[in-house]
Amino acid sequence: MAAVIALFGILALALILIAAAGFKIVRPFQLGLIEVLGRYDKTVGSGLRWIMPFIKRLTKVDMREQVIDVAPQEVITKDNVVVTVDAVIYYEATDPVKLSYNVGNFIIAISKLAQTNLRNVIGDLDLDSALTSRDIINTKLREILDDATDKWGVRVVRVEIQRIEPPIDVTEAMHRQMKAERDRRAAVTEAEGEKRSAILTAEGVKEARVLEAEGQAEAIKRVAEAEKFQKLTVAEGEAQAIERVFGAIHTGDPTPDLLAIKYMETLEEMADGRATKIFLPLDTSGVLGSVAAIGELFKEASKDEADA
Repeated sequence: MAAVIALFGILALALILIAAAGFKIVRPFQLGLIEVLGRYDKTVGSGLRWIMPFIKRLTKVDMREQVIDVAPQEVITKDNVVVTVDAVIYYEATDPVKLSYNVGNFIIAISKLAQTNLRNVIGDLDLDSALTSRDIINTKLREILDDATDKWGVRVVRVEIQRIEPPIDVTEAMHRQMKAERDRRAAVTEAEGEKRSAILTAEGVKEARVLEAEGQAEAIKRVAEAEKFQKLTVAEGEAQAIERVFGAIHTGDPTPDLLAIKYMETLEEMADGRATKIFLPLDTSGVLGSVAAIGELFKEASKDEADA
């Protein structure tokens, strides 16, 4: 009897353990595929799930974005240069059923597919285009892989070329070419700088000469204006003096005798003892008449003195 009870206890414990083994936990970033006797039944979300042991089976599929490193490989470019290329692929599962049942080993499948299409894409480009057109290569390769993996329930998010490495001799030639190009640019830049410096110097000399000429012209103009102003001032002074003399003469009401005497004094100053000839104005009859009258006055005065 004790043996039977022990046997039932062992069976019960075994059933409990088997039932406990049927509890499965699906994480938030996973989806679970349930199979019943080897046939797909349904897809369940995250949480605690109980799967009947030996009858049902739960397969978990990670729905997060994943990355695959494509192994380096040698690729021949359009201009027959062998380069080493490697890349990385970012993908995410969109359909866990297709991912589980439509492809046996997705990692190997997409790696080989990427390597094959890398040869095709880079083979259509020459070396310079391959080195400078990584964005174009990434876009083309992503489109090809995305179309090919659609039936596998996967979306290729992006493809990034990590390295495109030419052979050593080609790399050295490229370095020499880049150095020569930099030297050429430096020489061109230096020549342009010297040219610009010469132009600026010439323009500076030109501007200096123009400014100097303008300054001289302005100085001449100002001197001429000053001389003109001085002459005008002298002329105005002489005119004022003449006007004052003329006014004084009219105010004093001089007699013809006085005018004749002043006229004779002026003639004396004009002769100054050195002149041999003196030209008199044409209109001198009035003055000469006054002189003659003065002479008569002197004669009469002498006669009176003699009579006395």
